[in-house]
Formats: sequence, C-alpha cells, structure tokens
Amino acid sequence: MNRELRKTVIAGNWKMNMLASDLGSFVSGLLPQISGFKSWCDAAVCTPFVLLPAATDAFKGSGVGVGAQNMSQFDSGAYTGEVSAAQLSDIGIDYVIIGHSERRQYFGETDKSVNEKLTTALKSPLIPIVCVGETLSERETGVTFELVSLQVKAALVGVSASDMRRTVIAYEPVWAIGTGKTATPEDAQEVCAAIRSVIASLYDKSTADAVTIQYGGSMNEKNAKELLAQPDIDGGLIGGASLKPDSFAAIINAANQ
Repeated sequence: MNRELRKTVIAGNWKMNMLASDLGSFVSGLLPQISGFKSWCDAAVCTPFVLLPAATDAFKGSGVGVGAQNMSQFDSGAYTGEVSAAQLSDIGIDYVIIGHSERRQYFGETDKSVNEKLTTALKSPLIPIVCVGETLSERETGVTFELVSLQVKAALVGVSASDMRRTVIAYEPVWAIGTGKTATPEDAQEVCAAIRSVIASLYDKSTADAVTIQYGGSMNEKNAKELLAQPDIDGGLIGGASLKPDSFAAIINAANQ
C-alpha cells in the first residue's frame, strides 16, 4: 500500500434532500466538530443543483468542498435542464459525482454516458467521482468482480494516466445503498483492491497507487473507522449519514488514522 501517495476523500451525497434554509444550521453544527480535518482528509458535500451557489457561500473559507451530483456530457447547447462542467466550475464547484447507481437505475445512464461525462469533466478543473458497483442479484450470482471491472474499464476509455490520478473511484454496492446493509470491511476491501488492480492493468502500479478509491454503501458513524482502516479504501461517498452534522463529522474524524 502507498496510501501516502493519495488523499482520503470523504464526500457527502445529499441526493434530493435539504433546503437552502438548512445550510446555516448544518454548517454551524459540522465545522466545530472537524477542526484540523485538512491534515488527514479532504471533505465535501455534494448538493442538489439549486443549493450549489448557497453551499459555496456557506462553506467559503472552511476547507469543506462543494460538489454536484451530476453534469452533462455536453459542453453547451440546446440541452434543456442540463448543467455543464463549465457552469459548475464557474461558480466554484470542486467535485462532481458521475454515474451514481441511482442515475443508472432511474435515469438511464450507461457505461458509455459515464465515460462521456468523465472525459468532459476532466477538461475542466472539476474532480470527478466515478461510481461503480453491483446489484444484489449480481453479487449472488458471483459476477461482482467481472461487472465492476467492466464498469471501470468502460468509464476510463480514453482517460490519460495523469487524468486518472485526479479521478476518484467510488465503489458503491447497489444492494447496500440506503438499505442500512453494508459490505463487511473485508468484502469492501476485496472489491476496492480489485478496482486498483484493474487500474494498474490499464496504466501502471504507480498510477493505481495514486488513485483515491472510496466505499459508498451505507457508511456511517458506527462502521466508518473499520471500513476506512482497510488498505485500499481511501474514503467514503456518504448518503444518509451526511445529512446529519454529528454523523458526518464522526465519519470525517474516523478518517484520522
């Protein structure tokens, strides 16, 4: 393991939750609990589009980044309802989630569109968080590693080694998202290590060692420390627990190990 080559990233995914009026109390509840966090991890919240400007203002100067939950694969044009990488960067957004399982399941995103969005994001200053993971039926039929490997390879078509190093991969077993079920630390580690091996096969070991790989399946304040202690788990993409300042702070602090 060469964890010193890569940064731990704890990112909250608020999904379609929270209002602008909630931001003040969230920030005031979170920040006093995470003093000094920049020395051990990067932290961010990924909010709905309508909250992004207010969130950048609310977290200004705190060291907590702000991310979007989606973006268009197109640079600009007649794409009603879409938001471009340039528009996100222009208002100071740091991260963007690409290919979340809910986008794939409910909105028809494919491996091809994930690749298109990733290559577009990498032309901007945004740090992309690319999601991969299997359903319960896929896990039960024993195709987890083949499926996740295929998703990683498809997402990274045309991505250079230098761009790979600033891309975050989030392993999110679909069966563990919002269900309260969590992969055991050993299971999560096994898949994250396999993802790193795929990246090494596509590029080289030093590139793979530099890539941050998150776990994204119901990580919370109770299981975060054990999950984050695994050698190939470099952070978390946090759902429900990121909506509560105390829980999110506990996860950020659990990364200090």
